Amino acid sequence: MRHAKTRAAAALAAAALLAGCQSGPDRAESAEAEPPPSAVPHGYVEGAEETAEQQPRLVMADARTGGIHVLDLTTGDVTRVGRIEGVRDIATDGRFAYLGTGEGTHVVDSGAWTVDHGDHVHYYRSKIRALGEIGAGRPQHVHGDTALTAVTFDGGARLFDRAALEDGDVGGGRPVTGRSGRGPVVPYREHLLVAGTGAAQDAVEVRDREGAPVASVAERCPQTRGTAVTRRGVVFGCSDGALLVTEEDGGFTGEKIPYGGPVDAGDRAVAFDHRPGSTTLVATAGDDAVWVLDITERTWKKVETGPVAAVNTAGEGTPLLVLTEDGTLSAYDPATGKRTASTGLLAGAPPEQTASAVIEVDTSRAYVNDAAARKVHEIDYNDRLRRARTFALDFTPTLMVETGR
Repeated sequence: MRHAKTRAAAALAAAALLAGCQSGPDRAESAEAEPPPSAVPHGYVEGAEETAEQQPRLVMADARTGGIHVLDLTTGDVTRVGRIEGVRDIATDGRFAYLGTGEGTHVVDSGAWTVDHGDHVHYYRSKIRALGEIGAGRPQHVHGDTALTAVTFDGGARLFDRAALEDGDVGGGRPVTGRSGRGPVVPYREHLLVAGTGAAQDAVEVRDREGAPVASVAERCPQTRGTAVTRRGVVFGCSDGALLVTEEDGGFTGEKIPYGGPVDAGDRAVAFDHRPGSTTLVATAGDDAVWVLDITERTWKKVETGPVAAVNTAGEGTPLLVLTEDGTLSAYDPATGKRTASTGLLAGAPPEQTASAVIEVDTSRAYVNDAAARKVHEIDYNDRLRRARTFALDFTPTLMVETGR
């Protein structure tokens, strides 16, 4: 198994991780024992276990029964969380899953998350639990940082305190007021980026954490659709390309990445997929192609693939992964657009169940939910789409997101 380690190796790796992050006489303090306040090790989180590796988990919902389950990809264990009647949407901020029913949005703590300090990273695992309902509406966009999570619903946006969520208190959140449009809200660099504002609903407004306007990005983004947070900034999809918003010394600037030519409304990128933090984004381009947006090079590339059901990529140096409507999973070279491997992963599945499939990616594996067969397939995308593991389930994984990354 990919994530399996011996107890001795895991213990040594965890000790090395803590030693590299701590300083002073408390360096040997156990990450699992609760130290006195004056001797709290760097990275200590009460009630959580710090680990040497990522702890990826899949939160899944059965749309027919409402059953909610979490698959721990390290241990292979499945935890039943409860039932949410009428569930039809799912999103995540990296730790918490947000499940919408059309009448409300429910929160599940997956108990796995990553904290990136730039020069080093901490990985944590804790108890899986259902937290409750946070409000009405469907969760269209969910973005969070260590302090806040912003949930953009079909009828507004709200901010939720991460510390309260971690304590199990969902509350009602704080509304983001003064929004004339329906653009996403993204916490970024101790501020909020609020898209779709202004008279023409084409501005990205910078606000402080309390929601007060601070500035407006000069570059416009008409008909804002789709967003992604990368290591190089926040990307917003626009009718004429993408807008990259960055911050330096407290100032926010925008840079447009145009398509490079006319693009029909039906072919524009309106929702991005990528490995969290990576600088290569993908999106469907109409019904039969995929856009690859390279933030580093500031370029778009269109790859003809055939009818697309799901798409994703792990980023630079990895293949573009495309699941087509016939159940075929293919890998493409994003630079040339050439198909390099394919497998009939969901061959024979009914079209409506192939349509519900997603591709979740991390640094070495991809995961595809197979609703028809009640399975999740783990794919080694660097080994010609080799099927590394298959998880058989006793429920239908209609909806799925990966957490812990």
